[in-house]
Amino acid sequence: MENRYVSHPNDVKTFDTARLREEFLIESLFATDELVTVYSHVDRYIVGSAVPASREIKLEVNLKDIGTDFFLERREIGIINIGAAGTVTADGEKYEIGAFECLYVSLGTKEVSFASGGSEPAKFYFVSTPAHKAYPTTKATKEDATPSHLGDIKTSNERTIYKYIHQGGIQSCQLVMGITELAPGNMWNTMPSHTHNRRSEVYLYFNLPEDAVVFHFMGEPQETKHLVMRDGQVAISPSWSIHSGVGTSNYTFCWAMAGENQTFDDMDAVAMKDLK
Repeated sequence: MENRYVSHPNDVKTFDTARLREEFLIESLFATDELVTVYSHVDRYIVGSAVPASREIKLEVNLKDIGTDFFLERREIGIINIGAAGTVTADGEKYEIGAFECLYVSLGTKEVSFASGGSEPAKFYFVSTPAHKAYPTTKATKEDATPSHLGDIKTSNERTIYKYIHQGGIQSCQLVMGITELAPGNMWNTMPSHTHNRRSEVYLYFNLPEDAVVFHFMGEPQETKHLVMRDGQVAISPSWSIHSGVGTSNYTFCWAMAGENQTFDDMDAVAMKDLK
């Protein structure tokens, strides 16, 4: 498991492009027939993927990395499939998970495995956070999610937010997770930007054409920096950082949050005139 450590905003001011990418960008996440995991000390996320093509993949890591007897002994996990249909098996119970469907797996679940359902592989993306209570393992389809339509074509940010794991949907200890789809012809997300000192966030950008990029803006509002990101890459956003992006085409992204609360709209807005 790769480790990413916490960076102070005063130090980040001095980072060049290579150091920014090393600390905040997960560049290679999806690998066929492998479990890939990254441990972020920002709110102790574990971000990972499983792309089962020729075999089933088990959710297994070096337990010394997390100090428990099994992965979900003191953790919860949210899983979203961004590929073809597949299955997730949790302690013997099999869940059919189609594209853009979500499965929350409870604290205390001892065995989790991923499999594909046909000739095309599923692409499971997951985010795990520490947990203190066992909420039920629950599946949600896109139709079950809570859609919020935001933005306008005039400002190139017309988008729909689908909330899966949140206060009004799948219950969890601290994990909040969902998907945002930008409408065709729209490129901006989360602008005007914001921070939320009570929570950090992780962004997975996907459904990008091969030759397209997203410029993900980060940093303190008066000390902004950016990451150039491509399809299937993840940005780690500390609580003090803005998290906003613009692409060379429309795209989709999965967001996950953890921290002091689960209030979706708990944010500190940054006025456009104050960005630097």
